Amino acid sequence: MDNVRVGVIGTGRMGRNHCRVFSTLRYASLVGVCDQNQEVGRRMAANYDIRFFADIDEMLQQVDAVSIAVPTPFHFEIAMRCLEKGIHVFVEKPITESMIQAETLTAAADQSGLVVQAGHIERFNPTYLELQNVLEGMTTVAVNFKRLSPYVGSNLDVDVVLDLMIHDLDLVLNMIGQEPKTLTAYGITASGGAIDHAVVSLSFTAGPIVTLTASRLTEQKVRLIEVTTLEAYVLADLLDKSVSVHRSMTGEYLNQNQRSVKYRQESLIERIHVPAAEPLFLELQHFVDCVLNRKTPLVTAQHGLRALRLATQVRHALYENMADFSLMLGTKVDAMNLPRIPQSV
Repeated sequence: MDNVRVGVIGTGRMGRNHCRVFSTLRYASLVGVCDQNQEVGRRMAANYDIRFFADIDEMLQQVDAVSIAVPTPFHFEIAMRCLEKGIHVFVEKPITESMIQAETLTAAADQSGLVVQAGHIERFNPTYLELQNVLEGMTTVAVNFKRLSPYVGSNLDVDVVLDLMIHDLDLVLNMIGQEPKTLTAYGITASGGAIDHAVVSLSFTAGPIVTLTASRLTEQKVRLIEVTTLEAYVLADLLDKSVSVHRSMTGEYLNQNQRSVKYRQESLIERIHVPAAEPLFLELQHFVDCVLNRKTPLVTAQHGLRALRLATQVRHALYENMADFSLMLGTKVDAMNLPRIPQSV
């Protein structure tokens, strides 16, 4: 194989972006799209002069690999059908709706010998890659993740954990390399059921303290990772694509006159160059390269399973605490009628 024939299943917001990127990748040919909404799917196909498939099985006869960008409840069924047909799979996060589905899909992926990549895009963010380089050799004490978004434009089919926080939960597991020892979580609902703002604390054996805040109630989009180490304070902005390292802070009071005292602090700030590259481009190019060379992807189905497992633990803790916590806001939450949480085996 010297060229990968790719199909995109789902032409919503992410599916449109996948089509845009796949149409520009080296060693990839965008063959067609498939969507239940035929009007939207045909319009997308016309934009790229490719074929629209009303039936998934018909598409699978014409492609080597697919990108699954449909709503989460359909991930498992479609991914399993693709593996049965011998098709390589890229599936957006979260990998499936439930732990049972994720475990079954992961086992099928391992047995198939096919490339199955989970869509945790921040692993390919150049800012995160540079942050990893900066932290090498440092002793990390604490990490603080902030992922904030406006309510408008959020994925309201799921709560804020599966919509936003799961990105950072995957990064936590990647950075620390182990499961957390303890977990505490509190959340607020503003939309009548699903949690929209969550704060989570994790501790690790011989590891740092990790705090995560995810919200879709803010009017500013924020994607920050703050790392406190024994050597420096490091700030990574995943949106602005910047990494700064603060060292050797000193402070002093300045007496300008008898009535005026000012405080001044100085520190050495090292600003790290972050390459200008789109994370989705890097992610999908990696998928194509893995298919061509039959390599194990950076983010496997197993990684998707681990992220979902931790997200499930977080969601259980959040919904246990949400009923009492939400009373502070005057919002009555029925603890017996909370949104369904994916269960493990």
